[in-house]
Amino acid sequence: MESRAFLKSWGAEYVSPGTVRFRLWATGQHSVTLRLSGEELEMMPHGDGWFEQQATDVAAGAEYNFVLADGTVVPDPASRAQQADVNGPSLVIDPTGYQWQNTAWRGRPWQETVVYELHIGTFTPEGTLQAAVAKLPRLAELGITMIELLPLAQFGGNRGWGYDGVLLYAPHSAYGTPDDVKAFVDAAHGYGLSVVLDIVLNHFGPEGNYLPLLAPDFFHKERMTPWGAGIAYDVDAARRYIVEAPLYWLKEFNLDGLRFDAIDQIEDISPKHVLIEIAERIRAEITDRPVHLTTEDSRNVIFLHPREQDGSVPLFSGEWNDDFHNAMHVFATGETHAYYQDFASEPEKLIARVLTQGFAYQGEVSPHSGEPRGVKSASQPPVAFVDFIQNHDQTGNRAQGERLITLAGADRTRLLLATLLLSPHIPLLFMGEEYGETNPFLFFTDFHGDLARAVREGRAKEFADHAGHKGESVPDPNASTTFEKSKLDWRKPDSKEGKAWLALSRELLALRQQVILPLLASAGGNAGKVVATAPGFFAVSWTFPQGMLSMALNISKQTRPLPDQPGEILFAWPPAADSLPQNAIVVRLAPGDAA
Repeated sequence: MESRAFLKSWGAEYVSPGTVRFRLWATGQHSVTLRLSGEELEMMPHGDGWFEQQATDVAAGAEYNFVLADGTVVPDPASRAQQADVNGPSLVIDPTGYQWQNTAWRGRPWQETVVYELHIGTFTPEGTLQAAVAKLPRLAELGITMIELLPLAQFGGNRGWGYDGVLLYAPHSAYGTPDDVKAFVDAAHGYGLSVVLDIVLNHFGPEGNYLPLLAPDFFHKERMTPWGAGIAYDVDAARRYIVEAPLYWLKEFNLDGLRFDAIDQIEDISPKHVLIEIAERIRAEITDRPVHLTTEDSRNVIFLHPREQDGSVPLFSGEWNDDFHNAMHVFATGETHAYYQDFASEPEKLIARVLTQGFAYQGEVSPHSGEPRGVKSASQPPVAFVDFIQNHDQTGNRAQGERLITLAGADRTRLLLATLLLSPHIPLLFMGEEYGETNPFLFFTDFHGDLARAVREGRAKEFADHAGHKGESVPDPNASTTFEKSKLDWRKPDSKEGKAWLALSRELLALRQQVILPLLASAGGNAGKVVATAPGFFAVSWTFPQGMLSMALNISKQTRPLPDQPGEILFAWPPAADSLPQNAIVVRLAPGDAA
């Protein structure tokens, strides 16, 4: 496979060997100078706020900046790489330099997906892409099929989740180089693993974002988001920057898909919504492999996730299903603070609805917000929903970053893991979940001065009376110890408890591959049925052309009789399954004729 170069509208692009075109949109500046390898070249106006300059004999790795009329020196907003931090020099990158090894890779179909969400900085002691490669064989052997990387775009400081990225085309320098990203993807493909990237197109982080200075027209000041002025997706230059970023990552890095963060905050007044344009361009321009696109959206919508009659995906493949997590969390822990209050009443009924119809809230009024939320979702195929019992958000947005095993205990967590991996929805595991990791995943940043103080105080205030935590006990996000505590402990998989968790995860993933997966290729909507619910108990089933899958789970102290459902027992915990005592699950499968 030849290395692919994506020609961006913004930034530094090789137009011929040694010749680089530098292009910047800066409606807020009357003049811009290119500082390239210590020399300064005046950039030429090219209309509509664009400035350009072409330079010859430019070696890959050359440092450059843009110098504004008042002497302010800024990086390239479309930098492919930074020399170090987000405020320093950008680097000229030749995207054709990497030699791909696993050129026969053609992707994996969506229904095979088992997602493993991974934060590069805390996945290994080193916190680099190169170090993460060494862990890929064990994930492939376990039964994982897709790695989902938390955002890689360069952000302020060295430590962070990645959701405060400001240079959307530059891999975060603390993790590695652009070639390190390619080598990670290449190695994953060699083990049969797809790789997708979490991408943030709804805002920029607070440090290193010079777009308001360069081009105030990039934002609509009258339209605010939780992070500041909304992006002007209807303005051509801004739209190009946003639309081209997903295509760039997919094409230059040979990724298998993207997860789009908080799209409910992407408000676009254009005739065609920017997200639809992005999805349509991806589908039209990348046809040599399956590309899997998922969304995070608090609105519980389905209009972005249609299916053609043949089951193909014209836009987005699936949506992160917070309702599944939230209902399961309340069911297992009893917590009902903040948004969990929406699931406080009869959570087992909401779980059953989620499993059989997709969303828990399908137009009902949310007690937390006081507003209706969601639409009817039973018509969606089960694989349109990405489920999880923990992830970076739901763990890290707790004051102490506790994982589910700490909150609910091993017995209940085991049942929830089985539910997740043996349902017909697409499952997502959060790194370490497969071996029962107990280290927290905390909120961490690497800011300084006033910004660091604001983040620290804001975090403490947020949790002052939240879930039993006192504000003063909230770990300082900027402390290096907060980051270090969030790293996985790779000794635990070799412990007695870790081996037992890995054996369970391996068993469940093997069952999914062997038994659940054949049901999914032709699985359409309206397949689910709620069989029964009671406090601490639910039973559900799904009828597919290839057979009936059923599941019954009990966490209450009252022993429940097994529901009368057809088929052989696929999985049971505890293994003796003539009834459902406390903390028990039974999953059955009946072939098509018996269903």
